[in-house]
Amino acid sequence: MNSESSYKPKKFAVIGAGPVGGIVAAFLARGGYDVTLCDVVPSLLEPALNPGILLEGADNFQARVTRIITRVDDLAADPPDVVFVTVKATALPLLASVLEKFVSEGRYFVSWQNGIDTERVLSQSLGVKSVMRAVVNFGSVPVGPSHIRLAFHHRPHFLQELDPASKEAAIGICNVLTECGLDTHHTDQIRNMVWSKAVNNSCMNPVCAITGKTMFEVMNDPILVNLVDSLLKEGVAVARANEFALGPDYYPFCVDYIKDAGHHKPSMLQDIEAGRRTEVDFINGKIIEYGARAGMPTPYNTTLRALVKALEPK
Repeated sequence: MNSESSYKPKKFAVIGAGPVGGIVAAFLARGGYDVTLCDVVPSLLEPALNPGILLEGADNFQARVTRIITRVDDLAADPPDVVFVTVKATALPLLASVLEKFVSEGRYFVSWQNGIDTERVLSQSLGVKSVMRAVVNFGSVPVGPSHIRLAFHHRPHFLQELDPASKEAAIGICNVLTECGLDTHHTDQIRNMVWSKAVNNSCMNPVCAITGKTMFEVMNDPILVNLVDSLLKEGVAVARANEFALGPDYYPFCVDYIKDAGHHKPSMLQDIEAGRRTEVDFINGKIIEYGARAGMPTPYNTTLRALVKALEPK
C-alpha cells in the first residue's frame, strides 16, 4: 500500500507504442488522464486515437489516448509531467540524448522496461534526480496496431526513484498507476527486483529465441530444460557474487515458475520472428558483464548471447 503524496501528475507521455507502451497508455487513458503516445511508426499510433487501444486476455477494455506524435520533439508543444520510456532497451542511448532537452524541475522519466541498468543509461543523460525505474509483471503479445493480448498480468508492479530526493514524486506516480488499475507499489529494493526478473528472463528468453519454441515447448524438451537450468544457476551465481539479494528460495521459485509456463512466446522470440534486434545485451549481456566484474566465467550466457546475436538483423 502506498502512502499519500503531494505530487499529483496530470499529463503523461508514453514513448514506444508496442505492447508494453500500449498497455501503460491504455490504463492511464482509461483513468481519465491526459496521455500522449509517441512512436516513429505512424501505423502503430493511429488506432490508439480512434477507436482506441484494445486490450484482451488478462485485462479486457478499450481506451483512447489524448494525442499521438511521431517525434519526441513534438512533446514541447504540450509538455508532460511524467514520461514513460517503454521502447526496446537497444534504443535508449539515442532516445536519452533527445529527451535531455525536456529535463526540468518536477518532470520525471520512468524506465518501464525489461533488462538490467536501463535506468542508468537514461540517468547518464537526464540525471539521477529525473529518472525512476520500474519492474513490470505482465506478459503481452501484439495482435495488431494498438491491439494487445495480455498473456498474464501479475499485480503489483514496482517503482523506485534513483535519487532519494524524488521519493515523493515516485510515490505520487505509483498512486496514479494504482488508481488506474495498473497497481504499482513503491519500493526501495528495485535493483534486487530488476535482477530477480532479469535472471528469470535470461534462462528462457534466449533458448526460445534460438529454437523458435514457446516456453511450454522448451520446458517439455528433456535436453533444452537442462540448458535452461544451467543458465538459471549461472545467473543466480553472478547475481549473488555481485551482492544482489534474490532471497534464499529464489532458485526453486524460478524452477516452479517456468515449469508452469504456457504456450507463450517471450519477447526475444517475438523480436527474432519480426526481424528486430533483441534486448539480449541488456539481459544475458549484463550477466556476462557483471560476471566479469566478479571474476566469474559465464560460458552459458556467453554462448547463448552469441547465438541470439547471430540471428539478429545485421
